[in-house]
Amino acid sequence: MSYNQSALGRPSSGKRRLKDLLVQRDNRACADCNAPDPKWASANIGVFICLKCCGVHRSLGTHISKVLSVTLDEWSDDEIESVIEVGGNASANSIYEAYIPEGVSKPGPGASHEQRSKFIRSKYELQEFLKPSLRITSTSKKNSLQVSLSRKILDSFRSSSSSKKSEGMVEIIGMLKVKVLKGTNLAIRDILSSDPYVVLNLGQQKAQTTVVKSNLNPVWNEELMLSVPQNCGPIKLQVFDHDTFSADDIMGEAEIDIQPIITSAMAFGDAGMFGNMQIGKWLKSHDNALMEDSTVNIVDGKVKQELSLKLQNVESGELEMELEWMALEQYM
Repeated sequence: MSYNQSALGRPSSGKRRLKDLLVQRDNRACADCNAPDPKWASANIGVFICLKCCGVHRSLGTHISKVLSVTLDEWSDDEIESVIEVGGNASANSIYEAYIPEGVSKPGPGASHEQRSKFIRSKYELQEFLKPSLRITSTSKKNSLQVSLSRKILDSFRSSSSSKKSEGMVEIIGMLKVKVLKGTNLAIRDILSSDPYVVLNLGQQKAQTTVVKSNLNPVWNEELMLSVPQNCGPIKLQVFDHDTFSADDIMGEAEIDIQPIITSAMAFGDAGMFGNMQIGKWLKSHDNALMEDSTVNIVDGKVKQELSLKLQNVESGELEMELEWMALEQYM
């Protein structure tokens, strides 16, 4: 019996877990060119890729990238666990694309083979976009290059998460300072204006700003703190119009994917040891609220991310925010 099927001909639990990972939002586009619906994966790097990028990965050799079909090939338990432990494209790219120099552009879905090949080789084979502490400058055995690199990357995740703190049954891995800056062109919910405020939900936590009276372009500049549990989902954001004598009216909503800032911050550890640089990115797509790509940066020793969001399920409205990651030892 092959690994891919059980005695009844159904996919194994490991393969199902792999497919579940593939359908997550960040894995629905190629890790290297953002082409939609990737059906291939690099088992030792931990990314999902499209057919065109798959060809370049194969040319690197299996010591760099071992490419398998998500649906057709057989996967070992170790290969599946490795991909799942990395977490997919967003987590891997926060490492492999931690620092892309000025003048270097990530290829798009329509890029030529030459453009695609140059970027992918720089990213994985030459390790040009990694932070310096993860680069492997020499190796006595060529075949150990990517294995060693993959182990170093996984170790960086494990060592960063070793200081997790438990609160009751919830394991807290850090704190997130959310600065709600301002809103623009918010929806009218009263006669001529609205009295807006912002509500954030993360797990069982809820935080909200003050109400700004009669203003469709409110400025809050308020900082809200959220504890971040292990394996948390996105922050659910809602804007409401405050009403004194009736239920508050919804003025739009959005989801904020905080995995890019969490993964980047944990991979780098003590941000105070590094100069100002980009260490991660949350990419704009048709199924998120971003108005433009949102980068994760080290700024003056702090891990920060600026967000411009187009409110969803509403006729108009935009929000500007800033996230700041705080390790538990910083907050305590």
